Formats: sequence, structure tokens, C-alpha cells
Amino acid sequence: MIPLIIIQGATGSGKSQISLELSNYFDTEIVSADSRQVYRYMDIGTAKVSKEEQKVIKHHLIDIIDPSERYSAGTFVKDVERAIESIIQRGKVPIICGGTGMYIKALTEGIFEHEPIPNEIKAELQELLNEKGLEYLYNLLYQVDEESAANIYPQDKQRILRALEVYKATGRSIRELWSEQGAKEKYQVFNIWINPSREELYRRINKRMDRMVEMGLIDEINGLLEMGYNFRDYGLNSVGYKEYAPYFAGISPLYDCIELAKQHSRNYAKRQVTWYKKVNFNFAFFENSINLSIAKENIECFLQQNFNK
Repeated sequence: MIPLIIIQGATGSGKSQISLELSNYFDTEIVSADSRQVYRYMDIGTAKVSKEEQKVIKHHLIDIIDPSERYSAGTFVKDVERAIESIIQRGKVPIICGGTGMYIKALTEGIFEHEPIPNEIKAELQELLNEKGLEYLYNLLYQVDEESAANIYPQDKQRILRALEVYKATGRSIRELWSEQGAKEKYQVFNIWINPSREELYRRINKRMDRMVEMGLIDEINGLLEMGYNFRDYGLNSVGYKEYAPYFAGISPLYDCIELAKQHSRNYAKRQVTWYKKVNFNFAFFENSINLSIAKENIECFLQQNFNK
């Protein structure tokens, strides 16, 4: 099996810095598993590593589509497998780093396959969407399939609808059915979960949002709008961007939008942590803070056992 080092955690947990340090130590490359860092022109609000850092350590699956395009777990798996193959061919072990846990789950366990959804179920959910809105559907999903909802942006209409369709068609959660299909048995994984205390995580999120604004997030969003994108596009209709729509519409002051972005980011991080606690990942590390020296020693043992067999 192909060895992978995977670094996961909620938004703002400090994954990127650890991935950079480990990648530098093991002389390898990083593959992003972030559903928003795929978007071009969205650098500050998605917390991408700097262009200078990307020159030092090669990153994959960053800046590959426009903000108006949709990106799915299925597309991610195809793209990430190509990246993994190219890195392995260069004699390196890939580091997969990101907080979109369902992408990583799809990579390591396979894409969920199911029978076609009856048209009447699709029509029923579409009617609910039209009448009561996406927030209602998201809350409905959270009630019946909390694991999936915890790792889906509340604005991700396609994934919310798909999870609800599967539940209504089968009476079971998409996570439960997915797990029954079994792992792909293609990768041997050293899995790290960065899990700060809630207090520390929320402090980091608040501080990071302030720093993003100082770095020019508002100018970044304005530039996207001038390019013709809007807050209905997949990229801008996400946490950390969509909250500023009232500011650009002249409805709300900037301060209120910043505070709302912090709140939504904290809420999303909480859902991610809940999901990680329930999901069946075999974590080698799942600490509040990672001792890099110990992590390096353990990864070295892992690589000796699994690389270039």
C-alpha cells in the first residue's frame, strides 16, 4: 500500500504550520485537502500559505478552479490521486493537509455509491428548498445525519441535498452506508489530528479573522466582485466571505460583518470537531498540541515500515 501522512483538524487549528515543518523535515510535498483553497483569487480568506512558502515547498490542489465553479469529493479524489502518484514517483511521501474531512474520507475509503434517487424525493426536497430555504434543509440534515452535516458548509446546497436524498431514499445516513462499503485498502496512513482546546481554538479563529482583515481581505473580496463574481458563487458563498455581503451592499457596518464571520467560523469549527470525534479515523496523534520531535520519530518509524517496501 502507498504510505501517506495526513494532517487534519478544524479551521484555525494550526494544520498548515505543522505541515510545513514536517514537509521541510522529510523533504516532501503537500497536497491540500481544503474545499476552498482550490479557488483562485481567494487567498486571504481561505488562509492559504504564502506564495513564498509555496515556492519553498511545493503545494498541490491550490488555485485550480475559479470561484464560480463547483468542486466535489469525487473530483478531489481524482485530482489528489494524480498528485500522490507524481509525488511518489519522485521518491517522496505525500503530506495531505486540510480540514475537509469528507474529502480525506473519500480518498482513504472510497466514494460512496448508491442507487439512483427517485425523482419524487428530489422534487420534494427542491420544493422544501424553494419554500423554506437552505438553512431549513441544513437544520433538517443535522437532525437526521449529524455526522455529515458537521462537515458540510451550511451554504453547500449540493452536498446538503445529496445527504438528505440518500437519507430519505434509504432511511439511513450517508455516513453509515458509506462505511459499509469498506476501505479501499490502497493507502497506509499516518493520521494526525490537531485538536486544540475549544477556548484556544476560538481564540485563534478570532485572531486570525482580525489578521485577515488587516492583510486586505476586504480588498480581496472587492477585487473578486470587480472581476464579475458574486456572493452566490460557490467560492464567495462560504464562511469567511459571505458574511461581508451586507457590507458591500451598504446594509451593515464592517465591524458587524467581521464579528459575524468570526461567529460562523467558530460554529463551523465546532461542527468539525464533533465530526472528528465520531468518525472512524485511526489517528496516530490527536492531541491539543503536537510534540513535533515525537511526531517526527513516529513518522520515521512509519516510513521505515511502509515506504519503498
